Amino acid sequence: MEKYIYMDNSATTPVRKEVLDEMLPYFTEKYGNPSSIYSLGSASRVAVEKAREQVAKVLNADKNEIFFTAGGSESDNWAIKGIALKNKNKGNHIITTKIEHHAVLHTCEYLEKNGFEVTYLDVDQDGLINLDDLKNAIKDETILITIMFANNEIGTIQPIKEIGQIARERGIYFHTDAVQAVGNLKIDVKDMNIDLLSLSGHKFYGPKGVGVLYIKKGTKIDSLIAGGAQERNKRAGTENVPGIVGLGKAIELAYENLDEKNEKLIKLRDRLISKIEENIKYVRLNGHRTNRLPGNVNFCFEFIEGESLLLSLDMVGVAASSGSACTSGSLDPSHVLLAIGLPHEIAHGSLRLSLGIYNTEEEVDYVVDKLVEIVDRLRKMSPLYDKIAEGK
Repeated sequence: MEKYIYMDNSATTPVRKEVLDEMLPYFTEKYGNPSSIYSLGSASRVAVEKAREQVAKVLNADKNEIFFTAGGSESDNWAIKGIALKNKNKGNHIITTKIEHHAVLHTCEYLEKNGFEVTYLDVDQDGLINLDDLKNAIKDETILITIMFANNEIGTIQPIKEIGQIARERGIYFHTDAVQAVGNLKIDVKDMNIDLLSLSGHKFYGPKGVGVLYIKKGTKIDSLIAGGAQERNKRAGTENVPGIVGLGKAIELAYENLDEKNEKLIKLRDRLISKIEENIKYVRLNGHRTNRLPGNVNFCFEFIEGESLLLSLDMVGVAASSGSACTSGSLDPSHVLLAIGLPHEIAHGSLRLSLGIYNTEEEVDYVVDKLVEIVDRLRKMSPLYDKIAEGK
């Protein structure tokens, strides 16, 4: 295959060369355990603390509020279960939304089986919550609000600062899954009234298998993993030093010239959206048209199965997805698309194209050209589309 275009950056990103170069010595030369007191261990410990400072600087947090994990799913589990179990004497009610990542939804479902009550907020057709709905859902027993910063499928960005302010005024902990937002949007945990925040390194050109949970100082939270005294007695297990080093470097690079990077991504995103809408009939843009992640494009194509669309794109050298990589292989339509009001038959025809720093205008144009051909071919095999065509 001569041409290969990667447009699934919301699923994962390639590790930047600068990040890999920073990581490599910690596999072979500086391999000491950070808990060891000799110099080899001390060198690893210094590297971990440097990465902690790099993350804290981006979030406007204190470095002692940064805890390294194995990724976004662990961070979400820790935040939600940790707050629930530590504060169950105060209440047993949690508020979230119907469009969260499954790391949040399945954790909430687990807690429901163990004596907790969860309210799942509706969203509008763009994927936004209603702040009045949030206020009305709060009870005396509410101990946690967990709402994602930006949706991983449709890209819609929630009013995080306003949500945080509501939680702060009512004395409720606020957690946000910011896995898609970090590296793409400016985040200030103090200004936004965030108590807990999850992020994952592989979403911003860092390595897989390493993430962060920001925990505001003074937050009462149980540990998720028992064992040694790592991460200030809160997260046991020998630190993934190369991964942590890579995450620190990646997040530092992600926020260098962020405005310039986003200007490029938004231009590519809007070009892709407009060209699809201009050249293909019976399509629907999912998510807010402007209040969305810089590189996110999500469409539904009527009269087509999303899986056929993805396989056809792959055959012409384009990598994309139908939604969350974590639900790949599921025959069910996206819970996010159903939550914004799409019927099953339309939700099945979804396509997410997520742009990254290495994509170009030429690639956008190539993808649209191929989409036009593929959609036309697949629709000719659809009996439903035949009836529409006959009615013209």
